[in-house]
Amino acid sequence: MTIDTEPYCQQLRQWPAAGQHILASYDDHSIVVYQAYRASIARHALEHGFLGGPDFSFSRMSWIKPNFLWMMYRSAWGTQPGQEYVLGLRIRRAFFDGLLRAAVPSSFTSAGFATVQDWQAAVQTSEVRLQWDPDHAPSGAKCERRAVQLGLRGQTLSALATEQLLEVIDMNPFVAEQRLHARDDSLALLTPRERVYEPVEA
Repeated sequence: MTIDTEPYCQQLRQWPAAGQHILASYDDHSIVVYQAYRASIARHALEHGFLGGPDFSFSRMSWIKPNFLWMMYRSAWGTQPGQEYVLGLRIRRAFFDGLLRAAVPSSFTSAGFATVQDWQAAVQTSEVRLQWDPDHAPSGAKCERRAVQLGLRGQTLSALATEQLLEVIDMNPFVAEQRLHARDDSLALLTPRERVYEPVEA
């Protein structure tokens, strides 16, 4: 696996306890986001280096998560039906920053829109949706901190799946190994090394 890991208990001391924060594994040029799929979709991605194949749908919104533990909560550590195979998708950092700039919140906020009607119009036309959800501990317990997920569709989803995708990372052996330590937030638990992510302004 090409993602650095650290003990969860060590990272927890460094992460913000509350507020909206993007926790992610990243470098100067790339950032890792996560998705969980059925095995046929994951096998195609690992074999070909891009998302596609007969079982992957480009006609629906697909949600990416830069926070590993949010993905583990959503997929029940890779045991949820239809989400048994966790992949890390290393994408261009500039592309990810563009997603954040283009994103429309999943719920109305007066900070970005004058009226509910303006927000609804933006939701209909945007190819990127942004949603803040409670982050979760390895055991599944809800945190005060909130984690982001981004929904992609249309040409933006196609770009993620192909030219903006630098590497497809098989997370399943790591997930299966760490699942054994997740229930009690064990001191032995390792998670991808994540830091608070600050997007580069355009």
